Amino acid sequence: MIRFLSDWNRFYNQYDPQFGWWVNEPYNRLSRSLTELSGFLREKICGIKPGESNAIVGDPIGRETLLNELKYEMIPYTPEELVEIANKEFAWCEVEMKKASSEMGFGSDWKKALEEVKNDYAKPGDQPKVIRKLAEEAIKYVEDNNLVTVPALAKESWRMNMMSREQQKVSPFFLGGESILVSFPTTEMEHQEKLMSLRANNIHFARATVHHELIPGHHLQQFYESRFQLQREPFGTPFWSEGMALYFELLFWDMGFPKTPQNKIGMLFWRMHRCARIIFSLSFHLKKMSSDECINLLVDKVGHERSSAEGEVRRSLSGAYSPLYQISYMMGAFQFWELRQELVTSGKMTNREFHDRIFKENSIPVEMVRALLTNQKLTSDFQSNWKFYRR
Repeated sequence: MIRFLSDWNRFYNQYDPQFGWWVNEPYNRLSRSLTELSGFLREKICGIKPGESNAIVGDPIGRETLLNELKYEMIPYTPEELVEIANKEFAWCEVEMKKASSEMGFGSDWKKALEEVKNDYAKPGDQPKVIRKLAEEAIKYVEDNNLVTVPALAKESWRMNMMSREQQKVSPFFLGGESILVSFPTTEMEHQEKLMSLRANNIHFARATVHHELIPGHHLQQFYESRFQLQREPFGTPFWSEGMALYFELLFWDMGFPKTPQNKIGMLFWRMHRCARIIFSLSFHLKKMSSDECINLLVDKVGHERSSAEGEVRRSLSGAYSPLYQISYMMGAFQFWELRQELVTSGKMTNREFHDRIFKENSIPVEMVRALLTNQKLTSDFQSNWKFYRR
C-alpha cells in the first residue's frame, strides 16, 4: 500500500502543477500513519523485531484444517501418511544419489559430489545462453520421443527475465510460464550472496528445472490452458500444474534424460527437495517444526545453500501460497504417474495421446482428469478414494 501510494504521489507531483499545493501535506500525514501501522503490524502482530528485514513469518493452520484442504483437493491421505510417503521417497533418492556419487569417484559421500556439482555454474552474464540451450535440448527431447504435441508458436513465444535481489529472497530458483524468471547474482548482492546464488543455480540443477518451467512444463501448460476448456479456469489447482511439470521430471528420469552422474545429481537434488517440501510444510502446519527447523532440514538433509533454504521457507510459509502448495508437486506427479500406468503402460493410449489429452482438459483436480480419460460416471455425492501412490 505504501509503495503504491508513493508511486501515485510521485507521478502526479511531477505532472500536475496544482497537485502538490493541495496534496503534499495530507499525503505526508497519511504516509507517516501507514508507516507507523506497518511497524505495529510487523512487530506486534507478526512478531518481527525492529531491524529484522529478512524475518520469516508463518501461521500454522493445524491438522483439522489440513484435512479439510486435502479433501477439497481430492487427496485421500492424512498429513501423516503424506509425510511417511515423502520420507520413503527421500530414502530412494539417497540410494540413487550414492550411485551417482560413486560414478563421480566420491563413494557413498553424495554430499561431496553435490558440492562439486554446485560449483559447475555459468559465468556471470552467461546464464541466459545456458538456459536457451537447455530449453532447446528439452524441446528436442520431447519431440524426438513423441511425448506431446508442441505447437510451433509455443516454441517461439517464451521469454526470459531476471529476478531482482529482493525477489530472490522469496524465489531463489527459477520460476516459469510464458516467461522464465532467472534467479542469478545481481550487482547489489553481497559477495557471499552472489556465490550462493551461483551455486544454487548451477548448470546441472538448471538442466533439471528449465524444462519444468518451459516445455513440457509451465509454458506449454499455459499455452494450452489459454486455448482449451477456458471455462475450467476457476477450478485450477497446483496438483495439476506443478504435479504435471514434476511428472515430466520423473518420466525424463526413467527415460534416461540425465546423461552424466552430474546430471543425475541435479535431478535427484530437486526430487529430494520436493520430498523435503512435503515434510517441512506439513510438519510446520501440524505445529511439529519451527521455521528455523524447516531451514535446517533443507540445509542439512538436502544440501541447500542457506540463503536458498531461507527463501524456500519464506515462500512456503508466507501465506502467498496455499498450505498444500508445496506437497502438490510430488503428490500431483504421482497421480499422473499412476494414471499413466492405467492408460499408457497398459497399451490403451500412446504417450502423445495421453499427454495431449491432459493438456487439453485444462487445470482441474487430477482425479477429475482421471474420470474424464477413463469415462468414469460420477455421482453427486462422489468422494475421493483413489490411492494413487504405489511405489
